Amino acid sequence: MDSFVIEGGHLLKGEITPQGAKNEALQVICATLLTDEEVEISNVPDILDVNNLIQLLRDINVKVTQRAKGCYAFQADEVNLEYLGSDEFVRKCAALRGSVLMIGPLLTRFGRAIVAEPGGDKIGRRRLDTHFLGFKYLGAKFDFVEDRNVYEIHSPRLKGRYMLLDEASVTGTANIIMAAALAKGTTTIYNAACEPYIQQLCRLLCRMGARINGIGSNLISIEGADRLHGASHRLLPDMIEVGSFIGMAAMVGDGIRIKDVSLSDLGIIPDAFRRLGVKIKTEGDDLFIPRQTHYVVESFIDGSIMTLADAPWPGLTPDLLSVLLVVATQARGSVLIHQKMFESRLFFVDKLIDMGAQIILCDPHRAVVIGHDRKLRLRAGRMSSPDIRAGIALLIAALSANGTSRINNIAQIDRGYENIEARLNALGAHIKRENQ
Repeated sequence: MDSFVIEGGHLLKGEITPQGAKNEALQVICATLLTDEEVEISNVPDILDVNNLIQLLRDINVKVTQRAKGCYAFQADEVNLEYLGSDEFVRKCAALRGSVLMIGPLLTRFGRAIVAEPGGDKIGRRRLDTHFLGFKYLGAKFDFVEDRNVYEIHSPRLKGRYMLLDEASVTGTANIIMAAALAKGTTTIYNAACEPYIQQLCRLLCRMGARINGIGSNLISIEGADRLHGASHRLLPDMIEVGSFIGMAAMVGDGIRIKDVSLSDLGIIPDAFRRLGVKIKTEGDDLFIPRQTHYVVESFIDGSIMTLADAPWPGLTPDLLSVLLVVATQARGSVLIHQKMFESRLFFVDKLIDMGAQIILCDPHRAVVIGHDRKLRLRAGRMSSPDIRAGIALLIAALSANGTSRINNIAQIDRGYENIEARLNALGAHIKRENQ
């Protein structure tokens, strides 16, 4: 198992460019299953989750060609339908949460799919009800195979209809949109997720021949096509990585420029950091975060304590609350972090408390952070990464800490951040990867 050994206290300076968006990559790579023609995707990040999904497509006989770094061509013209029902395929899907996004394309194009309980982050319950209800609305039938603990889903051809989703699930919305793209008739989805990655998926599907209205809103209409064709697509920069770099720059930066961030797709992410007092300059499509001796948490107009809470887009993404929490530990002032969506995502704060952070964990969803105002540096420690976002938050904490820290289980970080130690070392960090 690989670990990071981090020598804290070194300031980072220079330029860094965010990778392609992980969550968008998982969606659009699965969308290539909707056609037998070639689909080219560029700016694909070289990270564990994406690489595992690409290998899973290879396993079902999708032709995958890497044309350049981060550029892949996919052609699903000879999919091995027998392998889709095998125990080996089910086992691989169970180890990769992103595989759930294959269900919609496989079901609508081939009339059947199989579902196992997916893996991924250990951040609490992540239910699939929205996916299942959407497929049922479209006419799919479910059979539970008890001895294999899987669901077999089948339908000769899905039929479009109106549906009101029980929650604005991003992966659920993406799966239903892909299923509806080849369904008979028109599908209308109300309370749809509208994140930039959903918008990007819709734009790719439109280039493939789909007819989609309401892109960017929570009311999306898809007129099903008889077939889709090939297209090309470029991923957005990863907004979560952009936010992670803003957090690093605030904690240990000596002037960091984040290049080509696609500012219009960041939503309120920069403003969330500004509420913690972090200065962010916009220069074209770049963000520049200068060195700050102090950053002061804002208060609400009535003087009450600042609260940062996650919400469906265009609200604050839950994936950045871990980073915001770490940044708050060295701010001047206090802030309430409210993680509404996942009941286990804040449990990593005990590691920060061990490092000297002043945090009160109120319950599984809320934590109050009392900032040190840089008067007391965090202590180095030994810790383990429980999920992707907590992992990067612990890495930021270790970079700012006094002494040498070790983070185990960094495969979780590798799932979402490409070659992170080399990219940060180029800015002045001292991070070494070790195999235990």
